[in-house]
Amino acid sequence: MNIKKYLFAAALGSLALATSCRSEDPAPEPTPTPPATTVDPVNEFVWKAMNSWYYWQANVPTLADSYKNDAAKYAALLNGKTPDKLFYGSLLYEYGKTDRFSWIENNNKIIEASARTAEVESITGLELSLFPKGGGSANYVALVNYVVPGSSAAIAGVKRGDVITKINGTYLTQTNYGGLFGDSFTITRAETATSAVIGNAYVVTTTDKNENIPIVKTNIDENPIAFYKVFEMGGKKIGYLVYNGFKIDYNDELNVQFAKMKADGITDLILDLRYNGGGSLTSASGLATMISGNTSSNYVYLEYNSKHPNWSGYDPLLPNIDIYNVVNGHPEKTGSQPINTVALPKVYVLVSYQTASASELTVIALNKIIPVETIGYVTVGKFVGSHTLYDSPNDNWVSYEKRNTSHNWKLQPITFKYYNSAKDPHPTVTYADGTVEEGILPKSGNRVHPYQWIGNVKEFGATTDPELKRALELITGQPVSRMAVPFVETTQKVISQEKNTSGLHIDDINDYLKRKRN
Repeated sequence: MNIKKYLFAAALGSLALATSCRSEDPAPEPTPTPPATTVDPVNEFVWKAMNSWYYWQANVPTLADSYKNDAAKYAALLNGKTPDKLFYGSLLYEYGKTDRFSWIENNNKIIEASARTAEVESITGLELSLFPKGGGSANYVALVNYVVPGSSAAIAGVKRGDVITKINGTYLTQTNYGGLFGDSFTITRAETATSAVIGNAYVVTTTDKNENIPIVKTNIDENPIAFYKVFEMGGKKIGYLVYNGFKIDYNDELNVQFAKMKADGITDLILDLRYNGGGSLTSASGLATMISGNTSSNYVYLEYNSKHPNWSGYDPLLPNIDIYNVVNGHPEKTGSQPINTVALPKVYVLVSYQTASASELTVIALNKIIPVETIGYVTVGKFVGSHTLYDSPNDNWVSYEKRNTSHNWKLQPITFKYYNSAKDPHPTVTYADGTVEEGILPKSGNRVHPYQWIGNVKEFGATTDPELKRALELITGQPVSRMAVPFVETTQKVISQEKNTSGLHIDDINDYLKRKRN
């Protein structure tokens, strides 16, 4: 977007000395032109919306209420830069550390945060984790966590558990693995792939297939209800549900899924949130009722900044769930349905380093309603949320319908923190080097490192999957299969594909204010 540049000029008049003037008279001082104080209107929207709603507004000096009182300083801040440069460069609190999740977007198609994963997207269908091979190798491998049905990857026969070793005929490295998220490329998969512990670290060994599979992005509306199966083991009927996103326009299908679970007579539930980066608060609250049967308790407490005390409060569990369609990127409520529930006394949740936001909320908040046992490894630690801000100053920056349509900028800053109903401190993890970060870490007997997935995860439901295996054993008290690769505590990092999700967000502002409890 082009930003006006304001030019400052001082007009100095020529000094004409009359012959009658005395030579000792001083020359008159020129009158300086004051600095321009007109500000870029789009950047002013960004500043004012952030000043009103940003959770850490009080911690950012450039967002102080008094900052705009100095017109010249205010203009200098807002002018001469694009809105995203202003946003990321001047208005966030400890960006990348305290605030890792706020974003701004200029999109010709306005898409609400709650609809970002609900819309038809251009995707390859590959959801990946990237692993350094270790053992002194500079190469990486990419594990296919799952493949979206109907995508080019699915049509090409790529499956969950496949290990990718090459892109465009070249081994994966730190410098080229980003190409796996591009518009088109080729991949080579491993013929064999194993992970072993050498010393105190995981090392991956592969052999290659002779192939170059073309992958391209296509338009797909991904269903977050990725897989469901019933295991009949140890006298129990165990439901296994893979849920990959709290997508508001799939609330009705999620409700139907729980009606099926109830008809199947499940006695226990394993909820797989390993690849779920979050989404709708409405969907998260509805899921809690579907699992627990609770329709009246406070579920989660939302804490806003001091400018919005009326927004802070409890979001309760309800007997009905709102149903939405997404029209032109905007969620539109079409009605509500009574919630189908299996009313279980306990739930087992599979988590990973990709489990974030509304998924983490499900763990810490549902655990106050019924016991939640986690299996996997440390989660993201995203105990914050947001709602979309538009250039609609007369409606507190939250109205999509009354937004200024002369531009397409919108904001998704962090606007609240969330807590469970007891307002307990967020769980933290202490690492070997003394670093403390927020996140959910399963108890020691339930920990599975992502490196243990390699060679073990197959299609969803295969009991070689180490996390599913552990959950089944906890429920039945019976061994399921032998785990070839042991768990070790390690600082080795795994890189995940950035999913198109905004984390936990408020969907319908008015409905939230109506249902919340102070």
